[in-house]
Amino acid sequence: MFTGIVEELGTVISREGSRLRIGATAVLEGARIGDSTAVNGCCLTIVAFDTAAGWWDADVSDETFARTVLGDLEPGDPVNLERPVRLEDRLGGHLVQGHVDAVGEILDGVPDLRIRVPQPLMRYVVEKGSITVDGVSLTVVIPDSDSFTVAVIPHTSAVTTLGVKGPGSRVNLEVDVMAKYTEKLLEGQLAALVTLAQSVPPRPQEAQ
Repeated sequence: MFTGIVEELGTVISREGSRLRIGATAVLEGARIGDSTAVNGCCLTIVAFDTAAGWWDADVSDETFARTVLGDLEPGDPVNLERPVRLEDRLGGHLVQGHVDAVGEILDGVPDLRIRVPQPLMRYVVEKGSITVDGVSLTVVIPDSDSFTVAVIPHTSAVTTLGVKGPGSRVNLEVDVMAKYTEKLLEGQLAALVTLAQSVPPRPQEAQ
């Protein structure tokens, strides 16, 4: 589980088949094989690392490459990095799973970032709600029919990839998991109410 507060701007060193090598320093502090680290909002597992040399490796499946922007990465590209949140940490952003829901497209760059969203996800995008863009926890300003805007402050632009991405760039999106759980729970309750309503016989018409 993550918070969407980027700890470090890393760099793609290489991509050989399924193996992705990321240059980093801060997120390697206390690193162990098997630990999770979010790369542009996608949870990956550390399979090898060298703290002194400043790199770590992750194996990325074809499915993950295809369904996220990780498949677009080239050596030299910057990436947003975050280690999992600890129970004693402050929750500075919001609860982020590192499970990318879809890929969006930047329509307007920072500071008034506007992103096109696949239509099925728009029902989870609400004014003042939380959304994760390339692993960055942001607050929705204006949602419309197929996109939303967020106000990106200069600090966020400087310490994340959002400051260097312009119109046409693809980004990983993760909507608020609480909204999805709420929808799932309500679906069951609504289905039960419909079944109950259908089982109740109609009331006889009152005599005139």
